[in-house]
Amino acid sequence: MAKTPMQSTLASRLDSQAAWRGSLDRSVSAFARFLADHDLVEPADRSRLQALHQRLLADRLTVAFVAEFSRGKSELINAIFFADTGRRVLPATPGRNTMCPVELFFDAEQAPGLSLLPIETRLHGLSLGELRTRDEPWHRVPLDPTQPDALAKALSAVTLTQRVSVEDAERLGFWHADHPDDNPRIEADGTVEVPAWRHALINYPHPLLQKGLVVIDTPGLNAIGAEPELTLSLLPSAHATVFILAADAGVTRSDLSIWREHLGGNALERFVVLNKIDALVDPLLPPAEVRAQIERQRQQTAETLQMPAERVFPLSAREALSARVSHDAEALQRSRLPELEAALASELLPRQSELLAQAAVETLRLLREAGARRLGDRRRQNAEQMLELRGLRGKSGGKVRLMLSRVEAEAGDFERCTARLAALRAVQARQQREALGKLSSEVLRTEVAAMQAAASTSVLGSRKPFDLLFDRLRAGVVAAEAQAAEMQRMLEASFRQLNAEFGFSFTLGIAPDLARYRAELDLIAQNYSRYVGFSQAWRLAVPGFAEQFRRLLLSKLRVVFENAAGDIELWSKGATAQVDLQLRERRKAFQRRREALERIQSAAGELEQRIGEVEAQDQHLRDLQQRLDRSAADTVAMALGLLAPPADQQAAAA
Repeated sequence: MAKTPMQSTLASRLDSQAAWRGSLDRSVSAFARFLADHDLVEPADRSRLQALHQRLLADRLTVAFVAEFSRGKSELINAIFFADTGRRVLPATPGRNTMCPVELFFDAEQAPGLSLLPIETRLHGLSLGELRTRDEPWHRVPLDPTQPDALAKALSAVTLTQRVSVEDAERLGFWHADHPDDNPRIEADGTVEVPAWRHALINYPHPLLQKGLVVIDTPGLNAIGAEPELTLSLLPSAHATVFILAADAGVTRSDLSIWREHLGGNALERFVVLNKIDALVDPLLPPAEVRAQIERQRQQTAETLQMPAERVFPLSAREALSARVSHDAEALQRSRLPELEAALASELLPRQSELLAQAAVETLRLLREAGARRLGDRRRQNAEQMLELRGLRGKSGGKVRLMLSRVEAEAGDFERCTARLAALRAVQARQQREALGKLSSEVLRTEVAAMQAAASTSVLGSRKPFDLLFDRLRAGVVAAEAQAAEMQRMLEASFRQLNAEFGFSFTLGIAPDLARYRAELDLIAQNYSRYVGFSQAWRLAVPGFAEQFRRLLLSKLRVVFENAAGDIELWSKGATAQVDLQLRERRKAFQRRREALERIQSAAGELEQRIGEVEAQDQHLRDLQQRLDRSAADTVAMALGLLAPPADQQAAAA
């Protein structure tokens, strides 16, 4: 998508980041082909390369928009992301619009379409994550990418509602006798209005969505609180949350409830929008006074939400959309939307790029070091053979036969190490099982079940069992890390002995640091603890909510434990892989020495030819080492290439 004056800063930076990811992926793929072509890659290395490749391809930027009804949330999404269509994509007429959470994304492996999940699926106790993998619950509407208006027309379905009895509304989670202020109005016939759909997925090949953007559009407080996966999974996993208020109303009681219950904490990803500043324009007041009113509202909002004022952005989404559609740059500046977009682009995307770059650089470092070790081992074996061959110059056939006998003896002595290596592997496998056992799914299921049982018998609720659960889980991660450290000490001692006795060049990387997984547990505890506290514990009594809570919690914890276990397993496999590689290389070296001596024994003149071959091999290995270093350095430079601001942004800052 070509950059135009009406294109947002965020859209432009998404373009740049997508291009960088594509270039980096191609560079990593070229590096991987180089390693494979020269037999410098092992299965563990291939796993690292594949994981990096998938991350570069599938990395997404998720931005969640949260607001009560009639705050202009859908209009803001239209203005930032979809103004290039020349029309409103999300329905944004006065009154209530989006009635269920909507995810807009692009998946090339699926046909473009709208998928709607009926609200009645809440009664079945299955989470959204489980229902995503099933076809039967969803109502699917195909979309034609060649007709942009089809998206807007199809999305009108998210505004649909239905009327149900109070009893059904309570079962669905939209009616709570203890919280009458949050309940919908009872109509004359005794029914209440609830959303027709529980969730909507929009797979559409919009240029920004194709570049990895995911937009989450959420409805008001009642709908947010009724869907545990939204508050426990989707919102916490978003890279940024944009909270929209109405400038003329400021922070209302329902706005404050959303903020405190679902957006609390000190995450830097939160942005606050004071929308509809055009409503504050008064023809009887001078423009300077209107601007002063807007600034006072901004300061008051920041104080109420305990946010830095620079994180609060007064703007007019309606004027911004109109300006972009009509290509009016002056009106766009008056709308003040570019200030928010610049903040999202400058604070959000660089952090995401930095994480990707760090992952790429670390993977490349490990692969370059492993490749250099293999080349070094080959050069050492070449040097040994060169000394041996040069020592044969002017020697008799008997000397050659003696050398052959010595090679056979050395090969026999070398094979003695296989028993030592078998014992080493047995100890390593046992220690690995012990480490991974502390991070197993069975441990998680047992611990969560114990928490649930303790919570059901607790008079004061489930907060104490919940806290004890996370204490035990953190202790489990610490124990697994300690077991991995013990494995590292054992391997280091064994490698030193084997290197000294048999001439190996075994090296061992540092055991995985699991501190980030403990931090992830802390974050999960923070997000989920609000539902076991006194103020929110009533939600666990809603039919189906407790089971969804348990499923979601178990699912989140399983991801953390599986990733931690994967790090330990990959590190352990890396140690095993170099043992197998050096055994294989050493056996090949003995075979080459044996064959060379046999040729020399059978034909005069073979000696000098073989010396020349070994010298050529050594030069080839030196060249390979230089190419390995150069290829790795070029790919690292590509990985770090987007961390500096683009040239146009540097010029603007100057």
